[in-house]
Amino acid sequence: MHMLIADDNVQITDILMKYAHEEGYDVDCVHDGLSALRAAEHTQYDVILLDVMMPHLSGFDVCKKIRQHSSTPIIMISAKVEEVDRILGLDIGADDYVTKPFSPGEVMARVRAVTRRRLEKRPGREPQQICVDNLQIQMDNNVVLINGQHVSVSRKELDLLWTLASYPNKVFTRENLLNALWGIDYFGDVRTVDSQIKRLRAKLDQFEHPGWRIKTVWGIGYRFETLASPKPSAESKPD
Repeated sequence: MHMLIADDNVQITDILMKYAHEEGYDVDCVHDGLSALRAAEHTQYDVILLDVMMPHLSGFDVCKKIRQHSSTPIIMISAKVEEVDRILGLDIGADDYVTKPFSPGEVMARVRAVTRRRLEKRPGREPQQICVDNLQIQMDNNVVLINGQHVSVSRKELDLLWTLASYPNKVFTRENLLNALWGIDYFGDVRTVDSQIKRLRAKLDQFEHPGWRIKTVWGIGYRFETLASPKPSAESKPD
């Protein structure tokens, strides 16, 4: 297992590296955003710990660029404690967000959680695809198509759409979706789901899709509402 730790505070990287070694990880440490991006582009990591405020390139910018070509689990580490910053980190593709000061043991628990969820969501040998009306969701290829046109979505948005579309017209509470996508050991709150839904809808609504929609069930949660029947090519269940 291989981990990248990016933080401009050498004391923090040294402490996290010590704990990561005890978890069995080989660790690379860098201390600025540009070095973090270059490392992620040239090495296949199993998980990345990414500070937000770093020289040369912010952790947010690094995360966005990594997400253009990789779904490696990313945990943001930041002194920014405001909810808007935490939501921003998750919206751009981070799998978790930890605020400073933190317990190194807690960080490693979060590492175990995100890597476990990623292993659980690895597709099997059979292609995983759902087709509803003009929508195609291809989990194995990380692709969403509407009328054959590619929709650029993050991995978390893809997971969210897959979960909803796997059970058309079923109502999911925000807690259901939070647990399905982030796991029961996630430390965030249900408003993270609302933010992901808003971003996903904005991307999907750039295209005409009269046969289906993501509908808000007020006071409860969301459902994938459709007049067509889905055609999964492999058995699909939300985690």
